[in-house]
Amino acid sequence: MGILYSEPICQAAYDDDLHQVVRLVKTDARNLNVQDELFGDTPIIAACRRGNVQTVTYLLQQNADVSIRNKKQRTCLHYAARRTFSFLDYLMIVILMPILLIGYLIMVEKTKRNANLMKLILNSNVEINAVDCKGNTALHYACQRKSDHLVSLLLDKNADISITNADNETPLDIARRLKFKNIVTILKKSD
Repeated sequence: MGILYSEPICQAAYDDDLHQVVRLVKTDARNLNVQDELFGDTPIIAACRRGNVQTVTYLLQQNADVSIRNKKQRTCLHYAARRTFSFLDYLMIVILMPILLIGYLIMVEKTKRNANLMKLILNSNVEINAVDCKGNTALHYACQRKSDHLVSLLLDKNADISITNADNETPLDIARRLKFKNIVTILKKSD
């Protein structure tokens, strides 16, 4: 189950169908930054929603516009920061954990993949402190996801820790509320 897009290239990017994405961009270059009617997602946003690193890499090489926002005012950076394990990922991890630590290896691989996605996006000209409809930046979402590695990557690019969201919370407030001590320490050091 997932999202159904009205734009074929957004669907291909979401489904990680790189061959279809390449074909659609070559057919019409305007497809690169086309926005879906329902969500306002571009192909790069759709690919970031699913963590499709190869597709994101290709779209960035084609100069996809990382500053375009969807109807929730989110950029691809917001979705890279929001990446988390799916229910299926957790299920595989739990089932396979006792068997030669395969579950642990799956978890490590997924975490590295999310970090690589974030690095790709951060190496573009993305607006690091873009605020969505809830007032959240990518740093807010990385804190909510308890991702100290993503928090560090965002701070290395000078993400602003003082931005408050619609709930009047900074990323540090979120980390304190959720009792993520490691992230609290990282954020305090950057202040």
